[in-house]
Amino acid sequence: MPALDKKVTAREVQKSQDVRKVPIHYPFWFGGSASCFAACFTHPLDLVVKVRLQTQGAQGVRLNMLQMFGRVATDDGIRGLYRGLSAALLRQLTYSMTRFGIYEELKDKFTTPSKQPSFLTLVAMASTSGFLGGVAGNPGDILNVRMQHDAALPLEKRRNYKNAIDGFIRMAREEGIGSLWRGTWPNSSRAVLMTVGQLATYDGFKRVLLEKTSLQDNLTTHFTASFLAGFVATTICSPVDVIKTRVMSATDKRSILTLVTDISRAEGLRWMFKGWVPSFIRVGPHTILTFLFLEQHKKYYRQIKDLD
Repeated sequence: MPALDKKVTAREVQKSQDVRKVPIHYPFWFGGSASCFAACFTHPLDLVVKVRLQTQGAQGVRLNMLQMFGRVATDDGIRGLYRGLSAALLRQLTYSMTRFGIYEELKDKFTTPSKQPSFLTLVAMASTSGFLGGVAGNPGDILNVRMQHDAALPLEKRRNYKNAIDGFIRMAREEGIGSLWRGTWPNSSRAVLMTVGQLATYDGFKRVLLEKTSLQDNLTTHFTASFLAGFVATTICSPVDVIKTRVMSATDKRSILTLVTDISRAEGLRWMFKGWVPSFIRVGPHTILTFLFLEQHKKYYRQIKDLD
């Protein structure tokens, strides 16, 4: 062994292994599975509190996040905080599985042991996979929003879906199959931003942390990168997220332009970041948990396949 090689420390060898990206083809469903695990923990803040905050009108008494959380728990009980969980899981099994799966497939195509895709390439891949995920997950997303918002509607306007499958069948029968893709454009636009904010920035932050700091490829790095990704995703998605929620929970049919004009006139430009704090409280933990579960999926897969 050359003298120069003898000077390489064990830590430097470990860092080299951490930073090096050897392409491994992971199962397509890993992202959907990890997102489902995360949703089980974050569901109460996902579309119980967040949807209620975003859809409460400009008139009357306005509640903050904690007050809204208390009202839901008081009116509907603890089980009410998990109302619509089946729709949330359906959404993750369509939306998240598609965007994570396609993103990982595209990364496999552009990653070699000696070359990694640039951040702009990651953004392009995330945009593509996010758009397709938004289209695939639109029915589950509508059902998710409707089932969580249902208890806030007057009795005569409640839909009372029993579960996601019942809601899917009733929407197709009562409103036509096209209703399942109502709001696809704002939903897909939001999915593009969310996927860029989560997947591309997570990979970018993780790469910087491994290359520029003493951190190694472990839970600390995964937590830090996913926390930063959650912050970015929440900020860039907030305006589209509010529009998407308003469109999907509406009982009348209005164009997106009309909707934006009406809420801007009634509430000012502050509507763009309405519910940002509960969104971050939800998106942050959900992003962190998703990537922690995803990294564990990958870790155990490598161990089982003896790829480490």
